[in-house]
Parts: sequence; C-alpha cells; structure tokens
Amino acid sequence: MSFGSRLSRLVAERGPLCVGIDPHPALLAKWGLADDIAGLERFTLTTVEALAGTVAVIKPQAAFFERFGSKGVAVLEQALAGIREGGALSVVDAKRGDIGSTMAAYADAFAGADSPLAGDAVTVSPFLGFGSLRPLLDLAAANGRGVFVLALTSNPEGAQVQHARGAEGKTVAQSMIDAAAAENAGAQPLGSVGVVVGATVTGLGREHDLSALNGPILSPGIGAQGATAADLKAVFGDAIGNVLPNSSREVLGAGPGVSGLREAAARTVESVRSVLGE
Repeated sequence: MSFGSRLSRLVAERGPLCVGIDPHPALLAKWGLADDIAGLERFTLTTVEALAGTVAVIKPQAAFFERFGSKGVAVLEQALAGIREGGALSVVDAKRGDIGSTMAAYADAFAGADSPLAGDAVTVSPFLGFGSLRPLLDLAAANGRGVFVLALTSNPEGAQVQHARGAEGKTVAQSMIDAAAAENAGAQPLGSVGVVVGATVTGLGREHDLSALNGPILSPGIGAQGATAADLKAVFGDAIGNVLPNSSREVLGAGPGVSGLREAAARTVESVRSVLGE
C-alpha cells in the first residue's frame, strides 16, 4: 500500500495530527532529564510509548539524535521501530538534499527496504533542483514510502530562495509544489509526495496554489511557534483537507508522564477537528 493511502486511512481513524519528537536541551531539562544519551533515550521512548498507539504520525527530528553520534542514531532507530509497532506512521525529519550517487545513498538510508533509519516518509530539501531528488522519489515509491519536499517554510530567511521568481514568473516554492503535483497525478486517494508549508506562512493564497497537489501538506507551527488550529483555514483555504498539522513543543511540554502526553495530543486533535468540522 502506498504511503498516501496509509496516511489517508490512519488520519481518518486517529485524526489529522503529526507530533514531532524534538528532544532539545530545554525540553530534556523540563522533563528533569540530563542532556545526554540516557536523557535522550528516556525522552524518546516515553514519547513513543505514549503516542504511537494514538496519533496518526510521529516525526523524529534527526538532528537531535545525530548530535549524540552513533549512540543517538541508535536511539532514533529504536524510536522508528517503536512507532511502527504502535501503529503510527513515522516521518524522519532529516531534510536531506544532494545530487547523483550521494542522493542515491541518502535514498538507501531513508527509504531503503531494510534500512533501520527508514521511516514511512522523510523530509527533503529540493533546492539543488527538484530533479536531484529522483533517486529518493523512485526508491520511496518502490518501497511504499513517502517524501515531504520543503516548499514554504516560516523562517524569515526562507523567503530569499522560496519567494524568488523564475523565468515563467512562478516562485521557486510554486515550482516545487507543481513538481510534487506531477508526481502525484492520478494517485488515489492521495499521492505520496507531500510538501512542507508552515502554518505561520501568511499570504499563501495570493502567491501560491496548492489545489492541484493531490498530496499531503505537512504544516509545522501549531502551538509554540504561534499558530493555532483556527489559523489553518485562513492559511490553507480550500487545501485544508490535505493538511497534516505538526505540533511538537505544545504536546511534548505536557510530559514527562505518558498520560499527560496523550491528553495534550488528544486536545490538539480535537481542536483541529473542530476547525475542519469533523
């Protein structure tokens, strides 16, 4: 089954929410944990225990594991195995991007059939050109995995590249959205090549069109970054049905107890569902 199909089914069952696992030092300290490998493991596995059986998608941020070297990467591998066992889908937030054989190696790592680092999907940076992602797009499709392509991020520096216009007058971001749409053409019920668009991006409808994407829209920014569930309709308009809101600190801050994490995730799901009228 394709990633898009599995995502559609699970969102219908569990609600439209992706929870990030971002074990940065401030959150570890808030949980009373040391900023070391033991703290990382406790934080991560507690989050997986709490949420893998209840939310649709969990997104570990690879950088927070990689900073501890091989032991941290081993914790990431444990997390991905636990997410899979709990029934949620995993998105490895790695934001990789390169060309040729190097991109093919990233594809093996994050979309290979037997790779312990491969989640159900991975985030990628397309700014070496969308075509540079071809090895990953092809391998992910062959193995039923998904890809989320950066398009419109909410950091102020992103506009320098993402809002720049090409010869046809399109923004770079729109070119990436259109390229993703071409990958998803004809897919039912949803394509497996998504885009990342921040929930705090303003003026989206005036400059960019997501109507033909036919794929998921991963939207970080709910909670600590300032966006609310109510902002989603204003930002995404008619594309709201394909939006997968991401919340990290808003949910993780309710730890370290399993019940607190589950309750925070459930509140967020309900707030999104109320906006969508579900």
